[in-house]
Amino acid sequence: MAKTQLGARVDQDVAELARKRAADLGLSIGDYLARLVQDDAGGLRAHAVEAAARFLADHQAVFDEAEDARRTSGGVRAA
Repeated sequence: MAKTQLGARVDQDVAELARKRAADLGLSIGDYLARLVQDDAGGLRAHAVEAAARFLADHQAVFDEAEDARRTSGGVRAA
């Protein structure tokens, strides 16, 4: 497949983060960006966000209970 060059301006911290993530995954910057675009266009990201929202909704009571217990316990104290 023929490759097309794109140009984009991003903040330095975003550029460095992209370089690091690409390196972590063993990808070139171009391949990393292509993967992000394909995941986004294919709905993978939206499905993941929806799944996370369902998980949080289904287990909200557990999170609330843990937070309440943390607030009322006052932390761990040495004997």
